[in-house]
Amino acid sequence: MILEFKGVEFAYGNHKILDDCDFSLAHGAFAYLVGKSGCGKSTLMQLCYFNILPQKGSIDIAGFSSLKADQKNIPKLRQKLGIVFQDFKLLSDRTVFGNLSYILEINNYPQKKIRGRVESVLSDLGILHLKNAFPKSLSGGEQQRTAIGRAIVNEPLLVIADEPTGNLDPETSGEIIKIFQDINRKGTAILLATHNYDIIDTSGAIYKLDSGKITRVKIKN
Repeated sequence: MILEFKGVEFAYGNHKILDDCDFSLAHGAFAYLVGKSGCGKSTLMQLCYFNILPQKGSIDIAGFSSLKADQKNIPKLRQKLGIVFQDFKLLSDRTVFGNLSYILEINNYPQKKIRGRVESVLSDLGILHLKNAFPKSLSGGEQQRTAIGRAIVNEPLLVIADEPTGNLDPETSGEIIKIFQDINRKGTAILLATHNYDIIDTSGAIYKLDSGKITRVKIKN
């Protein structure tokens, strides 16, 4: 398994988000995490990359355990993950190219290979022509493509996407989901949280977070 929750509990005060929760995701899998707004999907995503830690139980992800999480190994874990946010979180003072190359630079990617890798990813995402543009000049869809490029440029084992279509129109949302599907077909596992059932491809696994529990569900279109 690339990701496994074992008896995980987490609460904000008296508001319990996860209650003795078990959940797992296999290498190369594609899973949607659904649930109404405010149910705790974003909290679960933060637990996945150890931005917060479980108050009880454990999380194993990409060979790392929450029980041994510290300032030394959390950065090493995140080198194996790609994270995509609803609000993009791009570096406004860097170009599209710079937003991706920065990730490779901080992960000690060979300098002579950075340009080729970044341009390859941007080409796959259909935004190579925007490599010298700054985020403020991009549309929402272009910004999200850039954010996805930043997430995958370091060839992660797992991409965690938190409401990646939340700020996009339906047509652009469909294009973004197709990009994630293409990434998954190349072997990268995907965990994508959404409250928009319309974007879900039911050929993938669908999990619902409700009242602190995660259960696998089927959704009829």
